[in-house]
Amino acid sequence: MSASGLNSIEKKAAFSLASVFGLRMLGLFMILPVFAIYGEQLIGYSPIWIGLAIGAYGLTQALLQIPMGILSDKFGRKPVILAGLVMFLVGSVVAAMSDTIYGVVLGRALQGMGAIASAILALAADLSREEQRPKVMATIGMFIGVSFTVAMIIGPIVAQAFGLSGLFWFIAILTVFAMLTIQFVVPNSINTAPKGDNVALPSKLGSLVRDGQLSRLNAGVFILHMALTACFVTLPKQFVASGLMLEQHWQLYLPTLLGSFFLMVPFMIMAIKKQKEKQMFSAAVALLTTALLLLWYLPTSLTTLVVLVMMFFTAFNYLEATMPSILSRIAPAGVKGSVMGIYSSSQFLGAFAGGMLGGFIAGEFGEQTIFVVMSAFGLVWLLLTFGMKPLKKSKAYSLTTNIVSDEKAREVAQKLSEMPGVIEATIMHDEAVAYLKVDDKLVDLPGIKSLLNS
Repeated sequence: MSASGLNSIEKKAAFSLASVFGLRMLGLFMILPVFAIYGEQLIGYSPIWIGLAIGAYGLTQALLQIPMGILSDKFGRKPVILAGLVMFLVGSVVAAMSDTIYGVVLGRALQGMGAIASAILALAADLSREEQRPKVMATIGMFIGVSFTVAMIIGPIVAQAFGLSGLFWFIAILTVFAMLTIQFVVPNSINTAPKGDNVALPSKLGSLVRDGQLSRLNAGVFILHMALTACFVTLPKQFVASGLMLEQHWQLYLPTLLGSFFLMVPFMIMAIKKQKEKQMFSAAVALLTTALLLLWYLPTSLTTLVVLVMMFFTAFNYLEATMPSILSRIAPAGVKGSVMGIYSSSQFLGAFAGGMLGGFIAGEFGEQTIFVVMSAFGLVWLLLTFGMKPLKKSKAYSLTTNIVSDEKAREVAQKLSEMPGVIEATIMHDEAVAYLKVDDKLVDLPGIKSLLNS
Protein backbone atom coordinates (compact mmCIF):
# COMPACT_ATOMS: atom_id res chain seq x y z
CA MET A 1 0.00 0.00 0.00
CA SER A 2 1.64 3.21 -1.15
CA ALA A 3 1.34 6.19 1.12
CA SER A 4 2.58 8.47 -1.70
CA GLY A 5 1.11 11.93 -1.40
CA LEU A 6 0.09 11.61 2.25
CA ASN A 7 1.51 14.18 4.64
CA SER A 8 2.85 13.19 8.06
CA ILE A 9 -0.50 13.65 9.85
CA GLU A 10 -2.36 11.65 7.19
CA LYS A 11 0.17 8.81 7.37
CA LYS A 12 -0.05 8.73 11.15
CA ALA A 13 -3.85 8.83 11.03
CA ALA A 14 -4.07 6.15 8.33
CA PHE A 15 -1.88 3.57 10.04
CA SER A 16 -2.92 4.25 13.63
CA LEU A 17 -6.66 4.19 12.86
CA ALA A 18 -6.18 1.14 10.62
CA SER A 19 -4.39 -0.59 13.52
CA VAL A 20 -7.27 0.19 15.91
CA PHE A 21 -9.85 -1.03 13.40
CA GLY A 22 -7.77 -4.13 12.71
CA LEU A 23 -7.25 -4.98 16.40
CA ARG A 24 -10.97 -4.69 17.07
CA MET A 25 -11.94 -6.84 14.08
CA LEU A 26 -9.28 -9.34 15.09
CA GLY A 27 -11.06 -9.65 18.44
CA LEU A 28 -14.40 -10.23 16.75
CA PHE A 29 -13.11 -12.78 14.23
CA MET A 30 -10.83 -14.93 16.45
CA ILE A 31 -13.79 -16.82 17.87
CA LEU A 32 -14.92 -18.10 14.44
CA PRO A 33 -12.43 -20.95 13.89
CA VAL A 34 -12.65 -22.33 17.45
CA PHE A 35 -16.02 -21.71 19.09
CA ALA A 36 -17.94 -24.57 17.47
CA ILE A 37 -15.56 -26.94 19.29
CA TYR A 38 -14.78 -25.14 22.56
CA GLY A 39 -18.37 -24.03 23.01
CA GLU A 40 -19.39 -27.64 23.64
CA GLN A 41 -17.62 -27.44 27.02
CA LEU A 42 -19.82 -24.58 28.26
CA ILE A 43 -22.82 -25.05 30.53
CA GLY A 44 -26.06 -24.76 28.53
CA TYR A 45 -24.49 -25.84 25.23
CA SER A 46 -26.80 -26.37 22.25
CA PRO A 47 -26.30 -25.70 18.51
CA ILE A 48 -28.66 -22.72 18.53
CA TRP A 49 -26.74 -21.09 21.41
CA ILE A 50 -23.44 -21.75 19.64
CA GLY A 51 -24.80 -19.94 16.60
CA LEU A 52 -26.10 -17.10 18.75
CA ALA A 53 -22.71 -16.70 20.46
CA ILE A 54 -20.96 -16.56 17.09
CA GLY A 55 -23.40 -14.02 15.63
CA ALA A 56 -24.59 -12.01 18.67
CA TYR A 57 -22.14 -9.18 18.10
CA GLY A 58 -23.69 -8.64 14.66
CA LEU A 59 -27.10 -7.63 16.03
CA THR A 60 -25.82 -4.97 18.42
CA GLN A 61 -23.31 -3.75 15.81
CA ALA A 62 -26.08 -3.35 13.25
CA LEU A 63 -28.37 -1.49 15.65
CA LEU A 64 -25.73 0.94 16.90
CA GLN A 65 -23.49 1.51 13.85
CA ILE A 66 -25.39 4.53 12.52
CA PRO A 67 -26.26 6.08 15.94
CA MET A 68 -22.61 5.93 17.06
CA GLY A 69 -21.53 7.77 13.91
CA ILE A 70 -24.12 10.48 14.56
CA LEU A 71 -23.04 10.73 18.21
CA SER A 72 -19.43 11.19 17.11
CA ASP A 73 -20.57 14.18 15.09
CA LYS A 74 -22.13 15.70 18.20
CA PHE A 75 -19.70 14.78 21.00
CA GLY A 76 -16.45 14.30 19.09
CA ARG A 77 -14.84 11.33 17.34
CA LYS A 78 -12.31 10.26 19.98
CA PRO A 79 -14.69 10.25 23.00
CA VAL A 80 -17.19 8.06 21.12
CA ILE A 81 -14.47 5.71 19.83
CA LEU A 82 -13.02 5.34 23.33
CA ALA A 83 -16.49 4.72 24.80
CA GLY A 84 -17.04 2.03 22.17
CA LEU A 85 -13.71 0.38 22.98
CA VAL A 86 -14.56 0.43 26.71
CA MET A 87 -17.80 -1.40 25.90
CA PHE A 88 -15.88 -3.88 23.74
CA LEU A 89 -13.43 -4.43 26.64
CA VAL A 90 -16.30 -5.02 29.09
CA GLY A 91 -17.85 -7.55 26.73
CA SER A 92 -14.53 -9.38 26.34
CA VAL A 93 -14.09 -9.60 30.13
CA VAL A 94 -17.69 -10.82 30.63
CA ALA A 95 -17.13 -13.57 28.04
CA ALA A 96 -13.72 -14.49 29.51
CA MET A 97 -15.20 -14.94 33.02
CA SER A 98 -18.21 -16.99 31.87
CA ASP A 99 -18.47 -20.75 32.15
CA THR A 100 -21.94 -20.78 30.57
CA ILE A 101 -22.93 -20.27 26.96
CA TYR A 102 -25.36 -17.57 28.10
CA GLY A 103 -22.56 -15.48 29.59
CA VAL A 104 -20.54 -15.73 26.39
CA VAL A 105 -23.55 -14.64 24.32
CA LEU A 106 -23.98 -11.63 26.64
CA GLY A 107 -20.28 -10.81 26.31
CA ARG A 108 -20.41 -11.02 22.52
CA ALA A 109 -23.50 -8.78 22.43
CA LEU A 110 -21.67 -6.23 24.63
CA GLN A 111 -18.65 -6.43 22.31
CA GLY A 112 -20.93 -5.54 19.42
CA MET A 113 -22.24 -2.50 21.28
CA GLY A 114 -18.80 -0.97 20.79
CA ALA A 115 -19.85 -0.07 17.23
CA ILE A 116 -17.07 2.36 16.36
CA ALA A 117 -16.58 1.69 12.63
CA SER A 118 -18.44 4.77 11.39
CA ALA A 119 -16.78 7.02 14.00
CA ILE A 120 -13.31 5.78 12.99
CA LEU A 121 -14.02 6.36 9.30
CA ALA A 122 -15.37 9.82 10.07
CA LEU A 123 -12.22 10.66 12.09
CA ALA A 124 -10.07 9.36 9.22
CA ALA A 125 -11.96 11.72 6.91
CA ASP A 126 -11.47 14.65 9.31
CA LEU A 127 -7.72 14.01 9.38
CA SER A 128 -7.20 13.77 5.61
CA ARG A 129 -7.47 16.08 2.63
CA GLU A 130 -10.12 15.41 0.00
CA GLU A 131 -7.65 14.21 -2.62
CA GLN A 132 -5.80 11.90 -0.19
CA ARG A 133 -8.85 10.51 1.58
CA PRO A 134 -9.24 7.42 -0.66
CA LYS A 135 -5.69 6.31 0.25
CA VAL A 136 -6.42 6.63 3.97
CA MET A 137 -9.66 4.67 3.61
CA ALA A 138 -7.93 2.02 1.49
CA THR A 139 -5.29 1.56 4.22
CA ILE A 140 -8.03 0.93 6.78
CA GLY A 141 -9.77 -1.49 4.40
CA MET A 142 -6.55 -3.40 3.85
CA PHE A 143 -6.01 -3.82 7.59
CA ILE A 144 -9.55 -5.20 7.99
CA GLY A 145 -8.78 -7.88 5.41
CA VAL A 146 -5.47 -8.71 7.06
CA SER A 147 -7.12 -8.91 10.50
CA PHE A 148 -9.52 -11.59 9.26
CA THR A 149 -6.67 -13.70 7.90
CA VAL A 150 -4.59 -13.28 11.08
CA ALA A 151 -7.62 -14.10 13.27
CA MET A 152 -8.25 -17.38 11.45
CA ILE A 153 -4.60 -18.39 11.98
CA ILE A 154 -3.92 -17.30 15.57
CA GLY A 155 -7.41 -18.04 16.96
CA PRO A 156 -6.80 -21.82 17.12
CA ILE A 157 -3.24 -21.29 18.46
CA VAL A 158 -4.34 -19.00 21.32
CA ALA A 159 -7.36 -21.20 22.16
CA GLN A 160 -5.20 -24.33 22.24
CA ALA A 161 -2.66 -22.68 24.55
CA PHE A 162 -5.02 -20.83 26.93
CA GLY A 163 -8.51 -22.19 26.34
CA LEU A 164 -11.65 -20.26 25.42
CA SER A 165 -11.38 -18.01 28.47
CA GLY A 166 -7.76 -17.19 27.57
CA LEU A 167 -8.87 -16.28 24.05
CA PHE A 168 -11.24 -13.64 25.39
CA TRP A 169 -8.59 -12.31 27.81
CA PHE A 170 -6.23 -12.02 24.85
CA ILE A 171 -8.90 -10.02 23.01
CA ALA A 172 -9.29 -7.78 26.08
CA ILE A 173 -5.53 -7.06 26.05
CA LEU A 174 -5.70 -6.15 22.35
CA THR A 175 -8.55 -3.75 23.16
CA VAL A 176 -6.43 -1.96 25.78
CA PHE A 177 -3.71 -1.47 23.14
CA ALA A 178 -6.35 -0.06 20.78
CA MET A 179 -7.52 2.40 23.47
CA LEU A 180 -3.94 3.56 24.13
CA THR A 181 -3.43 4.05 20.40
CA ILE A 182 -6.54 6.23 20.13
CA GLN A 183 -5.57 8.32 23.14
CA PHE A 184 -1.85 8.80 22.51
CA VAL A 185 -1.04 8.01 18.85
CA VAL A 186 -4.00 9.06 16.68
CA PRO A 187 -3.76 12.80 15.91
CA ASN A 188 -6.42 15.12 17.29
CA SER A 189 -8.83 16.45 14.68
CA ILE A 190 -9.23 20.16 14.22
CA ASN A 191 -11.23 19.85 10.99
CA THR A 192 -14.61 18.28 10.29
CA ALA A 193 -15.07 16.68 6.88
CA PRO A 194 -18.46 17.31 5.20
CA LYS A 195 -21.12 15.33 7.07
CA GLY A 196 -22.84 13.73 4.13
CA ASP A 197 -19.70 11.96 2.95
CA ASN A 198 -18.84 10.38 6.30
CA VAL A 199 -21.72 10.31 8.80
CA ALA A 200 -25.22 8.95 8.16
CA LEU A 201 -27.95 11.55 7.70
CA PRO A 202 -31.20 10.17 9.25
CA SER A 203 -33.39 12.06 6.79
CA LYS A 204 -31.80 10.24 3.84
CA LEU A 205 -31.94 6.65 5.13
CA GLY A 206 -35.46 5.73 3.98
CA SER A 207 -34.99 6.63 0.31
CA LEU A 208 -31.55 4.98 0.21
CA VAL A 209 -32.86 1.70 1.65
CA ARG A 210 -35.40 1.59 -1.21
CA ASP A 211 -32.85 2.33 -3.94
CA GLY A 212 -32.81 -0.63 -6.36
CA GLN A 213 -29.05 -0.71 -7.05
CA LEU A 214 -27.93 -0.02 -3.48
CA SER A 215 -30.36 -2.61 -2.11
CA ARG A 216 -28.73 -5.29 -4.27
CA LEU A 217 -25.38 -4.63 -2.62
CA ASN A 218 -26.93 -4.46 0.86
CA ALA A 219 -28.67 -7.80 0.29
CA GLY A 220 -25.42 -9.19 -1.08
CA VAL A 221 -23.27 -8.26 1.91
CA PHE A 222 -26.03 -9.58 4.21
CA ILE A 223 -25.93 -12.98 2.45
CA LEU A 224 -22.12 -13.01 2.29
CA HIS A 225 -21.68 -12.58 6.04
CA MET A 226 -24.64 -14.79 6.86
CA ALA A 227 -22.97 -17.60 4.90
CA LEU A 228 -19.64 -16.96 6.64
CA THR A 229 -20.93 -17.16 10.22
CA ALA A 230 -23.36 -20.00 9.45
CA CYS A 231 -20.59 -22.14 7.95
CA PHE A 232 -18.39 -21.68 11.02
CA VAL A 233 -21.08 -23.26 13.18
CA THR A 234 -19.91 -26.54 11.64
CA LEU A 235 -16.65 -26.17 9.64
CA PRO A 236 -14.20 -26.48 12.59
CA LYS A 237 -15.92 -29.74 13.62
CA GLN A 238 -15.62 -31.05 10.06
CA PHE A 239 -11.89 -30.35 10.04
CA VAL A 240 -11.51 -32.33 13.28
CA ALA A 241 -13.68 -35.18 11.92
CA SER A 242 -11.50 -35.37 8.82
CA GLY A 243 -8.39 -35.92 10.97
CA LEU A 244 -7.06 -32.40 11.61
CA MET A 245 -6.72 -31.60 15.30
CA LEU A 246 -7.75 -28.10 16.42
CA GLU A 247 -4.19 -26.99 17.20
CA GLN A 248 -3.30 -27.80 13.58
CA HIS A 249 -6.13 -25.78 12.01
CA TRP A 250 -3.88 -22.77 11.47
CA GLN A 251 -1.85 -24.98 9.12
CA LEU A 252 -4.98 -25.25 6.98
CA TYR A 253 -6.13 -21.63 7.23
CA LEU A 254 -2.73 -20.12 6.40
CA PRO A 255 -2.23 -21.70 2.94
CA THR A 256 -5.97 -21.66 2.20
CA LEU A 257 -6.40 -17.95 2.85
CA LEU A 258 -3.11 -16.98 1.20
CA GLY A 259 -4.01 -19.16 -1.79
CA SER A 260 -7.41 -17.52 -2.04
CA PHE A 261 -5.80 -14.06 -2.27
CA PHE A 262 -3.68 -15.21 -5.22
CA LEU A 263 -6.63 -16.93 -6.89
CA MET A 264 -8.78 -13.81 -6.74
CA VAL A 265 -6.17 -11.86 -8.78
CA PRO A 266 -7.49 -13.17 -12.14
CA PHE A 267 -10.97 -11.92 -11.15
CA MET A 268 -9.54 -8.46 -10.46
CA ILE A 269 -7.51 -8.37 -13.70
CA MET A 270 -10.52 -9.36 -15.78
CA ALA A 271 -12.74 -6.86 -13.96
CA ILE A 272 -10.41 -3.86 -14.28
CA LYS A 273 -8.38 -4.39 -17.47
CA LYS A 274 -11.12 -6.02 -19.53
CA GLN A 275 -13.82 -3.78 -18.02
CA LYS A 276 -15.89 -6.82 -17.01
CA GLU A 277 -16.68 -5.75 -13.44
CA LYS A 278 -20.32 -6.78 -13.48
CA GLN A 279 -19.55 -10.17 -15.08
CA MET A 280 -16.71 -10.91 -12.64
CA PHE A 281 -18.92 -9.90 -9.72
CA SER A 282 -21.59 -12.39 -10.82
CA ALA A 283 -18.89 -15.03 -11.41
CA ALA A 284 -17.60 -14.59 -7.83
CA VAL A 285 -21.12 -15.00 -6.43
CA ALA A 286 -21.53 -18.14 -8.60
CA LEU A 287 -18.20 -19.51 -7.26
CA LEU A 288 -19.30 -18.87 -3.66
CA THR A 289 -22.64 -20.61 -4.30
CA THR A 290 -20.94 -23.58 -5.98
CA ALA A 291 -18.48 -24.00 -3.10
CA LEU A 292 -21.36 -24.06 -0.59
CA LEU A 293 -23.32 -26.56 -2.66
CA LEU A 294 -20.31 -28.88 -3.00
CA LEU A 295 -19.60 -28.63 0.74
CA TRP A 296 -23.07 -30.09 1.21
CA TYR A 297 -22.90 -32.66 -1.60
CA LEU A 298 -19.35 -34.10 -1.54
CA PRO A 299 -17.90 -36.43 1.12
CA THR A 300 -16.02 -34.45 3.78
CA SER A 301 -12.46 -35.67 3.28
CA LEU A 302 -9.67 -33.29 4.29
CA THR A 303 -8.58 -32.74 0.68
CA THR A 304 -12.13 -31.91 -0.39
CA LEU A 305 -12.55 -29.49 2.49
CA VAL A 306 -9.29 -27.68 1.68
CA VAL A 307 -10.22 -27.23 -2.00
CA LEU A 308 -13.78 -26.10 -1.29
CA VAL A 309 -12.82 -23.76 1.56
CA MET A 310 -10.24 -22.18 -0.76
CA MET A 311 -12.96 -21.73 -3.41
CA PHE A 312 -15.23 -20.15 -0.79
CA PHE A 313 -12.58 -17.69 0.43
CA THR A 314 -11.44 -16.79 -3.09
CA ALA A 315 -14.99 -15.63 -3.79
CA PHE A 316 -15.45 -14.16 -0.29
CA ASN A 317 -12.24 -12.08 -0.41
CA TYR A 318 -12.99 -10.76 -3.90
CA LEU A 319 -16.54 -9.78 -3.01
CA GLU A 320 -15.56 -8.29 0.36
CA ALA A 321 -12.91 -6.13 -1.32
CA THR A 322 -15.02 -5.16 -4.32
CA MET A 323 -18.38 -4.23 -2.84
CA PRO A 324 -17.33 -1.11 -0.84
CA SER A 325 -15.63 0.23 -3.98
CA ILE A 326 -18.76 -0.35 -6.07
CA LEU A 327 -20.90 1.15 -3.32
CA SER A 328 -18.87 4.37 -3.18
CA ARG A 329 -19.19 4.75 -6.97
CA ILE A 330 -22.95 4.26 -7.19
CA ALA A 331 -23.78 6.19 -4.01
CA PRO A 332 -25.62 9.44 -4.78
CA ALA A 333 -23.46 12.53 -4.31
CA GLY A 334 -23.35 13.79 -0.74
CA VAL A 335 -24.79 10.77 1.08
CA LYS A 336 -21.88 8.33 1.12
CA GLY A 337 -21.92 8.26 4.94
CA SER A 338 -25.57 7.20 4.95
CA VAL A 339 -24.98 4.62 2.21
CA MET A 340 -22.02 3.10 4.07
CA GLY A 341 -23.98 3.10 7.34
CA ILE A 342 -26.80 1.06 5.80
CA TYR A 343 -24.27 -1.24 4.13
CA SER A 344 -22.36 -1.85 7.40
CA SER A 345 -25.59 -2.50 9.29
CA SER A 346 -26.63 -5.02 6.61
CA GLN A 347 -23.25 -6.72 6.92
CA PHE A 348 -23.51 -7.12 10.68
CA LEU A 349 -27.17 -8.17 10.54
CA GLY A 350 -26.04 -10.89 8.13
CA ALA A 351 -23.46 -12.08 10.66
CA PHE A 352 -26.16 -12.27 13.33
CA ALA A 353 -28.63 -14.04 11.03
CA GLY A 354 -25.96 -16.53 9.97
CA GLY A 355 -25.17 -17.51 13.53
CA MET A 356 -28.84 -17.84 14.47
CA LEU A 357 -29.86 -19.68 11.31
CA GLY A 358 -26.78 -21.90 11.30
CA GLY A 359 -27.39 -22.93 14.92
CA PHE A 360 -31.09 -23.55 14.29
CA ILE A 361 -30.45 -25.67 11.17
CA ALA A 362 -27.70 -27.65 12.90
CA GLY A 363 -30.02 -28.48 15.81
CA GLU A 364 -33.11 -29.30 13.77
CA PHE A 365 -31.84 -30.74 10.47
CA GLY A 366 -28.16 -31.59 10.95
CA GLU A 367 -25.06 -29.51 10.42
CA GLN A 368 -24.53 -30.57 6.80
CA THR A 369 -27.83 -28.94 5.86
CA ILE A 370 -26.34 -25.52 6.65
CA PHE A 371 -24.40 -25.60 3.39
CA VAL A 372 -27.34 -26.33 1.11
CA VAL A 373 -29.48 -23.62 2.74
CA MET A 374 -26.67 -21.09 2.37
CA SER A 375 -26.15 -22.13 -1.27
CA ALA A 376 -29.87 -21.40 -1.86
CA PHE A 377 -29.33 -17.87 -0.53
CA GLY A 378 -26.27 -17.63 -2.77
CA LEU A 379 -28.43 -18.50 -5.76
CA VAL A 380 -30.87 -15.72 -4.84
CA TRP A 381 -27.95 -13.30 -4.68
CA LEU A 382 -26.70 -14.50 -8.07
CA LEU A 383 -30.10 -13.73 -9.60
CA LEU A 384 -30.01 -10.25 -8.01
CA THR A 385 -26.63 -9.51 -9.62
CA PHE A 386 -28.12 -9.89 -13.09
CA GLY A 387 -30.11 -6.70 -12.46
CA MET A 388 -27.03 -4.62 -11.61
CA LYS A 389 -26.43 -1.69 -13.94
CA PRO A 390 -23.06 -1.33 -15.72
CA LEU A 391 -20.63 0.58 -13.55
CA LYS A 392 -19.33 3.97 -14.67
CA LYS A 393 -15.88 5.13 -13.68
CA SER A 394 -16.27 8.17 -11.46
CA LYS A 395 -14.61 10.16 -8.72
CA ALA A 396 -16.29 11.97 -5.82
CA TYR A 397 -15.46 15.48 -4.67
CA SER A 398 -16.75 17.67 -1.87
CA LEU A 399 -15.99 21.33 -2.58
CA THR A 400 -16.61 24.45 -0.53
CA THR A 401 -19.11 27.03 -1.80
CA ASN A 402 -20.39 30.44 -0.73
CA ILE A 403 -23.97 29.79 -1.91
CA VAL A 404 -26.48 30.76 0.81
CA SER A 405 -29.97 30.26 -0.66
CA ASP A 406 -32.09 27.36 -1.94
CA GLU A 407 -32.86 29.17 -5.19
CA LYS A 408 -29.20 29.85 -5.96
CA ALA A 409 -28.25 26.28 -4.98
CA ARG A 410 -30.79 24.82 -7.44
CA GLU A 411 -29.64 27.17 -10.20
CA VAL A 412 -25.95 26.32 -9.76
CA ALA A 413 -26.66 22.59 -9.38
CA GLN A 414 -28.49 22.69 -12.73
CA LYS A 415 -25.56 24.46 -14.40
CA LEU A 416 -23.11 21.97 -12.89
CA SER A 417 -25.09 18.98 -14.15
CA GLU A 418 -24.82 20.38 -17.69
CA MET A 419 -21.03 20.75 -17.56
CA PRO A 420 -18.81 18.13 -19.31
CA GLY A 421 -17.78 15.25 -17.05
CA VAL A 422 -20.26 16.01 -14.24
CA ILE A 423 -22.32 12.88 -13.51
CA GLU A 424 -24.13 14.20 -10.47
CA ALA A 425 -24.13 17.38 -8.37
CA THR A 426 -25.70 18.16 -5.00
CA ILE A 427 -25.33 21.48 -3.17
CA MET A 428 -25.91 21.65 0.59
CA HIS A 429 -25.83 25.42 1.16
CA ASP A 430 -26.42 25.06 4.92
CA GLU A 431 -23.12 23.15 5.12
CA ALA A 432 -21.44 25.41 2.50
CA VAL A 433 -20.43 22.35 0.52
CA ALA A 434 -21.11 20.90 -2.94
CA TYR A 435 -20.93 17.15 -3.53
CA LEU A 436 -20.00 16.06 -7.03
CA LYS A 437 -19.56 12.78 -8.84
CA VAL A 438 -17.47 13.30 -11.98
CA ASP A 439 -15.57 11.65 -14.82
CA ASP A 440 -12.04 12.78 -13.93
CA LYS A 441 -10.89 12.69 -17.56
CA LEU A 442 -13.54 15.11 -18.81
CA VAL A 443 -14.31 17.39 -15.89
CA ASP A 444 -13.21 21.03 -15.66
CA LEU A 445 -12.49 21.38 -11.92
CA PRO A 446 -11.25 25.01 -12.04
CA GLY A 447 -14.46 25.96 -13.89
CA ILE A 448 -16.59 24.18 -11.29
CA LYS A 449 -14.80 25.88 -8.39
CA SER A 450 -15.26 29.25 -10.07
CA LEU A 451 -19.01 28.61 -10.52
CA LEU A 452 -19.41 27.50 -6.89
CA ASN A 453 -17.83 30.68 -5.58
CA SER A 454 -19.13 33.19 -8.11
